[in-house]
Amino acid sequence: MLGGAGLVAANVYASASEGWGDGSGTDTTGHVRSAGMATIDCPDVGSRLTAVPDAARADVDRELARLDQQTAAAYRQLQQAGSPDSNSLDATIMQPLKEQRSASIGRIADAIDRAGERPQGLDSLAACTLRPGDTGQATGTPADDGRQGGTDQGQSGTGQGGAGQGGNGPVVSDYADITAVQPDAPAPPAQAGASRGTFTSDCGVNANGLFNSDNVIVAPGVSNGAHHFHDYVGNQANNAFASDEDLARAGTSCADQGDKSSYYWPVLRLQNGTQERDAGAPGGGTEGNAGQIVTPKQVTLTFVGNPRGEVTAMPRLLRIITGDAKAFVNGPGNANASWSCTGYEDRQLKEKYPLCPPGSDVVRTFRFQSCWDGRNIDSANHRTHVAFTAVDGSCPAGFRPIPQLVQRIVYDVDAPSLADGGRTVPLFAVDSFPEQLHKPVTDHGDFINVFDEDLMREMVDCINAGRTCGPSGGDDSGTTASPTASPTAAPTSAAPGDGYTGQPGDGSAEQPGDGAAEQHGSGTAEQPGGSGTSAPAPPAASQPAEAPRHDVTTAPARTAKHDTDDKAAPAEPAEPRSTPARSVPARPTPPPSAPASSAPGQVTAAAYAPPSSAQPEPQAAQGGLAETGAHLWPGAIGTLLALSGLFMLLRARRLRY
Repeated sequence: MLGGAGLVAANVYASASEGWGDGSGTDTTGHVRSAGMATIDCPDVGSRLTAVPDAARADVDRELARLDQQTAAAYRQLQQAGSPDSNSLDATIMQPLKEQRSASIGRIADAIDRAGERPQGLDSLAACTLRPGDTGQATGTPADDGRQGGTDQGQSGTGQGGAGQGGNGPVVSDYADITAVQPDAPAPPAQAGASRGTFTSDCGVNANGLFNSDNVIVAPGVSNGAHHFHDYVGNQANNAFASDEDLARAGTSCADQGDKSSYYWPVLRLQNGTQERDAGAPGGGTEGNAGQIVTPKQVTLTFVGNPRGEVTAMPRLLRIITGDAKAFVNGPGNANASWSCTGYEDRQLKEKYPLCPPGSDVVRTFRFQSCWDGRNIDSANHRTHVAFTAVDGSCPAGFRPIPQLVQRIVYDVDAPSLADGGRTVPLFAVDSFPEQLHKPVTDHGDFINVFDEDLMREMVDCINAGRTCGPSGGDDSGTTASPTASPTAAPTSAAPGDGYTGQPGDGSAEQPGDGAAEQHGSGTAEQPGGSGTSAPAPPAASQPAEAPRHDVTTAPARTAKHDTDDKAAPAEPAEPRSTPARSVPARPTPPPSAPASSAPGQVTAAAYAPPSSAQPEPQAAQGGLAETGAHLWPGAIGTLLALSGLFMLLRARRLRY
């Protein structure tokens, strides 16, 4: 009886504890984790390729995607290796990685050489370095109300520092008490000729759960090109294989159906032991992106003007990436996301997640580049066709101001309990490339302009006239908007020697790549980048539904406490564009039969909308106590032993008397 009861207790305790970053030295797969959370630092090849001929882009995209795959695989090896000596790691991980990268870089150079001028200096980017873990300072010691105040030492990846549910972050030192942060300096006042209006588009909060680990901007045609999951609002057909025509024909979650733009960003997860449906999928749990996906409480998409003068219309299909998905190893030169709390938004954090006081929500903000070169809708490194304004709001020579997208995402999540590594109140973090360790500095946002041209003109007129305009033509024409929010100057360049060639934060047009591996063409506003043409797809209603891609799309739990109740109607097909599109396969769009009660953006391509029966489900692998049923068989055996012992005891007592 005692043995059986002991087996039950031991099994329940172990099952309730597994899967957490408790400093035990193991990750969620049971592999030994190296203390200090070492990572692999590889030079960013994509940012160096500022000019890629159209004919070479497909080959370059594939090889850049392969570079990311190689780094991710090497990082997993590093996690499994524990803490052997550096010579062993060099021989088993770093040298093979260098050889693989050298081969891919050689194929990139050959592809560009066949179509144009061979790039110089790429060979020097093959070698990666093993970056040891470090000790971080975390702001905060536990207070009575669960918040943090003061200073606490956190050892990255060990002890109370934790290592997140996926074993690769976040850690205690990634968080800071927002109340201890000094307010930011006020923005310079707008000049007399400033375009002071605002235009807001309401596209919901992704309550219908549209996710994938693709990135059509940096990795067209490459499944799992992002190696982490994105939230999508607006355009409902965005995935790695979406052509321009697919985006133009797609439905939209936006209240104004004239906005089919795609807005996407890495998902935020709670490290609470929950296993989402992507727990065993690329981009999800297999790459260290674990935990419960949080649905935003609020998403605000506001386009603002320029503090010096009028703005001009964005070109259709303009692509903008802000922030750097690999800023942890690349350096913060292109980092451009900021974190704060409601009630404290006069203070912004770049390299820490905020610890918000009770009653305050986490706020995540992106201010996109707002200067355009007047010609290209994209560039080879996805940077040089757009730029940030200088501090005074001026654009670089040859660039013109366009409406600036300011994206504000609010989450109803509590400040994590740092003293116990997030066991009592879970840590939260954005998805990231596995070797980026879920650092907040890696946060980034993506935007593709698929506004109807009439609606874009309305936006520009509204902003230049100083009005405040909203969805479906809503216009407070009698009210002058407050002056434009502080202009975002270009991020400061990375430190010398980090492989970056960026210019200081002076509004220079030259913006290094964001570390995303793949390149996408530098087409003009009239002709998008990329070679080849694709035949017009049949109308949406005539296209068959496609089975969901398990490796890309999931239907995680709705975790936000305040989902919106917006409705989205099917958008009418747009006229086929007469210009060539990228040569990627067309994706089917859904039949126009979505029920009227569908959640925002439910009019999605069938390949991405989860089936109605695909509800979030607890999975057996390493989770909290509620999710460990499949691992409780030792406890079941213990229960049988205890009951058998009790039965024999009672029988012996009866026989005795």
